[in-house]
Amino acid sequence: MALLDFLKRKEEVKKAKPAKTAEKVSTAKKAEKKPVAVETKKTEKSGAKGFSYAIVKEPHISEKATYLAEVNQYIFKVNSNTNKSEIKKSIEGIYGVNVLSVNIIKIPHKKRRIGKTEGFRKGYTKAVVKIKEGQKIEIL
Repeated sequence: MALLDFLKRKEEVKKAKPAKTAEKVSTAKKAEKKPVAVETKKTEKSGAKGFSYAIVKEPHISEKATYLAEVNQYIFKVNSNTNKSEIKKSIEGIYGVNVLSVNIIKIPHKKRRIGKTEGFRKGYTKAVVKIKEGQKIEIL
């Protein structure tokens, strides 16, 4: 877990302190440096993916979306609390494409009635993402 890595590092430092000779200390320091570098790389990559998937829920597939896909624009349902720059980073992280622009559309909840029971259909947020020409996102 990335949040608790600092506790692991403290334990490794405590284990390295009892080494009495200079050779043991130097080898312990070398051994410490390599795993720490590898751990940070793993946490950065996995953290970016987790962050990306938390923002982008799913691709929005409709007739209009398929027409826009021909013009390098794709529509995704996204978390309602995110902004354009976060959406751009997450799409680039998930699909590995260059995003040129992001437009956000907020769809409000709508009244729904089944018999006597009335309620609301959930509202959601869509993002129209324009990508660089020549690149493609495989949705299906």
